[in-house]
Amino acid sequence: MAYWLIVIIIAYLFFALAALGDKLVLAGPANSKAYVFYVGLLSILSVFLIPFTGIKIPTAGMFFLIALDAIIFYIALYFGFVAVEKFEVSRVAVTIGATQPIFIFFISWIFWGYQGMNFWGFIAFLFLFLGSIIISFDKRLEFKNRYLSLTLFASLMYSFDYVMSKYIFEYFSFWHGIIFKSIFLFLISVSLILIKKNRQEILKKNKNLEEKKSFGKLFLATQACGAGANVLQSFAIFLTPVGFLPLLNSLRGLQYIFLFLFTLFITCFFPKIIKEKISKKAIIRKTASIFLIVAGLIILLL
Repeated sequence: MAYWLIVIIIAYLFFALAALGDKLVLAGPANSKAYVFYVGLLSILSVFLIPFTGIKIPTAGMFFLIALDAIIFYIALYFGFVAVEKFEVSRVAVTIGATQPIFIFFISWIFWGYQGMNFWGFIAFLFLFLGSIIISFDKRLEFKNRYLSLTLFASLMYSFDYVMSKYIFEYFSFWHGIIFKSIFLFLISVSLILIKKNRQEILKKNKNLEEKKSFGKLFLATQACGAGANVLQSFAIFLTPVGFLPLLNSLRGLQYIFLFLFTLFITCFFPKIIKEKISKKAIIRKTASIFLIVAGLIILLL
């Protein structure tokens, strides 16, 4: 178990960096539609893996499943980016992640039937899940309908992608699954630009964008972190038994810890870049959630 645990910890560190980068980019001259378009466009870079992995053609059924997974993931990306653009990045990431284990549990049940978890695995899951829930609470526990509709729908789509990825890796191939999914993401982005309205919105010139020379570097760095995180998470999904998928996802609390520490540091020392409301009560609450998440990790390592 320690092997996939190390892989997913590193993955969530990179996810936290990517989430922070998403917020910086979307707070600037970019918009969600253009952002997800370029993310999909860059996915084609995965074809450079083919000389090392070879090529394996999926069956018609698997071909359809990979295409469907790519569409679902693209939708999840878009609504996730819209939520990050409109609300605090730390709240969005946490709310999506806190609800995913529940969705994953029921979706994996649909794919494979009930998959049990041993006693200590279940205890660890409770600690990790509670830690993720506590860190997501706003001081007034106030969630607007727009916020909930965006984050919960994105969470549901990400959960479907999570389980479908496991199915693809289990019955097809890990690297070839990633390559074909990336090709479909690229094709989706290309198809979007064929629509005039989307093309105008995505390709329109932005004076602020032209003035921000560092934007391109920040975007590429963010995508590099996101790509690395997705590959590592996919590898962890590949290694993890089906019954432990909700537990694997509940480890996302680590991403919130990393993200919280990053945003706290930037808010304190570089408030012009990102400034989020962080009260003493919020720090105490998030510290308590960190203890729960660490306790869950310790149980997993015993």
